[in-house]
Formats: sequence, structure tokens, C-alpha cells
Amino acid sequence: MGRLMKKRKYREVLPGIGLFLAALALVLWPSQAMEAARDGLKLCGNVIIPSLFPFFVLSSLVVELGMSRYLGRLLQPVMAPLFRVNGTCAAALALGIVGGYPVGARTAIRLYQNGQCSRTEAERLLAFCNNCGPAFILGVVGTGIFGSGQAGLLLYLGHLTASLLVGVLFRFYKPQEKPRRNGADAPFQTVRFSSAFTHAVTGSLQSMLNICAFILFFTVAIRLLSLSGTMSAAAACLSALLGPLGLTRFWAERLLAGLLEMSSGVSSLSGGALPGRLSMAAFMLGWAGVSVHCQVLAFLGDSGLSMGTYLTGKLLHGGLSALLIRALLRWFPLDVPVSAYLAQQTETIAQLEFHRALTISATAAWAVWLAFLTLAACVVRKSGRRTIARPD
Repeated sequence: MGRLMKKRKYREVLPGIGLFLAALALVLWPSQAMEAARDGLKLCGNVIIPSLFPFFVLSSLVVELGMSRYLGRLLQPVMAPLFRVNGTCAAALALGIVGGYPVGARTAIRLYQNGQCSRTEAERLLAFCNNCGPAFILGVVGTGIFGSGQAGLLLYLGHLTASLLVGVLFRFYKPQEKPRRNGADAPFQTVRFSSAFTHAVTGSLQSMLNICAFILFFTVAIRLLSLSGTMSAAAACLSALLGPLGLTRFWAERLLAGLLEMSSGVSSLSGGALPGRLSMAAFMLGWAGVSVHCQVLAFLGDSGLSMGTYLTGKLLHGGLSALLIRALLRWFPLDVPVSAYLAQQTETIAQLEFHRALTISATAAWAVWLAFLTLAACVVRKSGRRTIARPD
């Protein structure tokens, strides 16, 4: 009992100390904190909202209108043997690959909440369907940070392959629970388009506010941690712990930044050997960062889904991505020039044109939507033919 009281005491004291230090940091560096908040707002307004909002609306419509069920009828023979999930779960995988963080996780949670997949299937999905978007990896990381489209393509191939490998590994998660024989045949009541559309827009807006709130928090937190010397001290401890593996204090500090917020960590990868930089970038892209994990946690809410399986999957995703990049670099060596504006990448990302980001995202979302409509039409047509051909 005494130990339990001590634990409770620590639980009360430690958060209080943390809040006091956070308030002290805001008092000591108010202008730097405000500048970090402005950078976060620029990032949200110019990149995050225009790139994610169309996909959030699309994912809601796909689930609410039952479009994922049509996709499930076609992909059930593929999804079940590979990932031990029913075919409707392919919607989360497809949207997660195209839309970027955290569209795939949000879609998986919506499928579970609407009864189109079981709890175990949703937890398997969360482990591998929440991926970084191709626009960020190919454009920002490849062309912007490493100054090479080939590097971006290599990172994206490694990222996508590692994601699918994690999905195959998680087919053994709770092996006694098999996927539904056909998720498209599960009871589900679709809603009218007008109701689905209004719910999709308002729900997506609420989701965007949650994401932007976490981005602002971690942008300011990383800036204050750097100014206070906490990041340097933590990097020194990490480098001392992992020094035998070749991790220096310089790279440990960048790794810590990437563990907290992915874009900040990736944009700091300047100098050093190319294989090491690409491998660390691959790990950060696969891990996604605590900021993204908090966004997913906000979507989980009271769903009852395990956050542990999601975090395990992202850790595996990061490790496998780094290993795959190392292997690919042996087969496809790259000679990447050093970008002249590496030190300003966070600011450059935040100042991308709003209209350009919105146009790219909306176009991609419409393309995926048309693909879903085409698949639905094909399934309905085939079902109609079978019904006509069936003898009375």
C-alpha cells in the first residue's frame, strides 16, 4: 500500500513540476514561443489543411455511403490471406497510401465504428495503414531536403514496402480470430448522400482542428526544449547509451526531434554520409512522430481499440524502412547533392502555396473517388448479371 501511495504521489508531483517548467519556459522565451506558434499556424494553413481536408471528407463519404463494401467484394481474396482482414479494409489501406497521415488510421477507426470490420481487424489495420503521403516524401523530402527525385522515390518505395511487410506480420496478431468471410455481407445501414455529406464536412473540420492543435503544441514544445538545452542533454544521454552503435550526439539530437515531430526531424538531416541520412529519414517517416500518434489517439477516443498495436506497428515500420533503404542503396547507389537551403526546410515547408497544395490534394482525392465509383459500378453490374443468370 505504501508503494502505491508513493506512486500516486509521484503522479501528482511530476505533472505539476512539468507544468511549472513549461510556464517558466514561456516566461523566459515568450517571443520565441510566439514565433514557433506562427510557424505552426503557417504549416497548418498552407499545407496541412489543404492537403488533408479533401481526403478526410472523401474517407467519410466512402465509409458512410458503403463504398468500401463494394471494394471489399473485389479485394476480399487479396486482403484476407495477406493481412487477415476482410475486403472492406482495403479502403483504409488505399486512402492511407494516397492521403498521408492520419487519413488511413481515421478510416480504419470509422470502419470499425460503423461495424464494417471487427475490433481485431481494426487493430491490425492501424498497425500498417497509416502512412506518409507520396507528395510529402517525393516533393518535400526527396526534392527539397535531399535535392534528388531519385532519393524521394527510393524513400517512398521503402516506406510503402515496409508498411505492407508490417501488415503481413500483424496477420499473426490474435491468430485465433479470423477475418470475416465477407465483410461486404455484414449488416450495415447506409445513409442518404445529403446526410453523409454534411456529416463528412463537419466531422472533417473537427478532425482538422484536432490535428492543428497538436501540430501547434509540438512546434512550440520542440522550440522551447531546444532553447532550454533539454534536447541537447537528452541527446547526450541517448548518444552515450547508443554510442557503441555509432550514434553521435549530433545525430541523437536530430533523432529525438524526429521522434517527437516527423517533419522537424527530417528537415534537420543535413551533413554526414548519405546512407545514414536516408536511413534516418526512412525511420522518421515510418515512425511518424509523437505528434501524429497523438492525432490518432484523439480519433480513437472511447472506441476501445488498442493503442499498443498501433505504436508497435509504427516502430516496426520505421525499423523496416531504415533496413530496406540500406539494402536498396547497395543495389541503387545515389549521388545526391546537398541542398542549399537545408537549414531553412521547416520554414520552406510552411510557406508552400495554399492553392498549389489544395489543388494537388483535391485532384488526388477526386481521382480516388472516381476509382471507388468505377469499382462500385463494376461490382453492381456483375451482381446484376449473376442475379439474372441465376435459375428460379
